[in-house]
Amino acid sequence: MQVHEGLVLEGGDIDFRNFFALRTQSVEDGVDGWSSVPSNREQMNKTTAQLDEGLRLGALGVGSTIGYAREGITTYEMFEAQWAAVRYGRLTSVHHRFHPGASPPTETQTGVNEILVNAIVLGAPLYIHHDNDYGWWENQEKLQMARDQGYNVGSSFYPWTARSGNYGVSIIAPENWEGSKRYKYEDTTFGPQLDSFVTKDEFLSFAENELGRTAIVFGSPREQWLNDWITIEGYGISGDGMARLDIEGNLMSWDALYEDYAGHPRSAGSHALVLRLALEANVPLILTLTQLSYIHAKRLGDTGLRAMQVRGRMQEGMVADITIFDPETVTEKANYTLGQQGLPSEGIPYVLVNGTLVVKNSEVQRDVCAGQPIRFPIEEIGRLFRPVANRS
Repeated sequence: MQVHEGLVLEGGDIDFRNFFALRTQSVEDGVDGWSSVPSNREQMNKTTAQLDEGLRLGALGVGSTIGYAREGITTYEMFEAQWAAVRYGRLTSVHHRFHPGASPPTETQTGVNEILVNAIVLGAPLYIHHDNDYGWWENQEKLQMARDQGYNVGSSFYPWTARSGNYGVSIIAPENWEGSKRYKYEDTTFGPQLDSFVTKDEFLSFAENELGRTAIVFGSPREQWLNDWITIEGYGISGDGMARLDIEGNLMSWDALYEDYAGHPRSAGSHALVLRLALEANVPLILTLTQLSYIHAKRLGDTGLRAMQVRGRMQEGMVADITIFDPETVTEKANYTLGQQGLPSEGIPYVLVNGTLVVKNSEVQRDVCAGQPIRFPIEEIGRLFRPVANRS
C-alpha cells in the first residue's frame, strides 16, 4: 500500500487492527494496486528494501498474504521476499497464492509448491498459513519429506468449518466464486454483523463500498477433514485471530463486552475447540499440546530466536507461559451467532504469561499486561546486498 498507493503508513497505530480501513482507503482511486498490479523493478526494490529494514530491526521473519494479491504479486517477487528473509536466516510465513477456497485446477498444492520450492533452493525456513484447503494431504506429505531431509518447514490449520476475510478478497469475487468455484453467496457467505448469509447484491455493494468489511465464508468440506488434522503431529494450530470489531465495524476498546464482538469465532475459541475435539477423539494429549504450542516454538527457535527456545516447554529454566485447563470441561463457547462470536472458552481457569496470572479463576485480568516483546536483536547494518535483476 505504501509503495503502490502512496499511503504514508507511519506512527504507532499502523498495524493489523486498522488494515481493513486502510485497504478501503487504498482503493479510493478505483485501483487496488497493491493486490492486483504487478510491481515494476523500482517498486519491487522499494518493497524489498522495506522488508530488509524490518528484519534489521528485529522482525521474526517476512509475512505474505499473497492469497489476497495473487494477480499482483509475481512469482519472482515472492521469491525475492523469501530471499530477503533468508539473508537473516529467518522464516517466511505465507498465506499462499490460491488460499482460501483452492480447488483444481488452481489448487492449494500449486500455491504451496511455489513457496516450498523457493524455500528448498534457498535453504530457508518456511511456515504455511493455512493448509486448510483441498489437497492439504499432499502438502503434508511433501512437508514431512522436506523435514526428513533437514528443512525447517511446516504449516498450520485453524479448526473451524468456515474461513474469514473481507469483501475485497479476489477469491470470492463473482468471476471466481460463482465462476470457477460455482458457489452461491446466499449459501456460503455469512455476514457476522448481519447475523445472516448475504445476497449477491449485498455482496457486490459491500465489495464496492466496504471492501474491508468482515465476511465469513463456508465452502470446503472442513468438518470431515478436522478429524484428520488433529491427529497429524507436524501440523500446528493457529487461531488466526481477527481485529476486534463491533457490529458497526469499529475497533473495540479493551474494556468492551465479549458479546459486542462481531466476527469469526476463531478469535475466541480456537484452542479450546482443538482440546475438546482431540479429547473426544482420544488423540494423545501430548500430540495435541505439540500442535498447540511446542511445534511453533520449535520452528521459530530453530531460526535462532532465543525467546522461542525458552518457550513451548514445561521445563526448569523456561519462561513461565502456562495454560492450565480441565480436560473434562474445556470447550469453546464462541460460535457464528451474533452476540456469541466472541464468548470466552470454558474449562481454562488459569493462564500465566511470563509467570504472571492473566486469567484467574476463569476471569481475564484486564488490567494486567505481562507479555514480553519477542524479536531478534537490532542489527546496525542491513543485509540488502542483492539487487533485483533488470527487467521491463
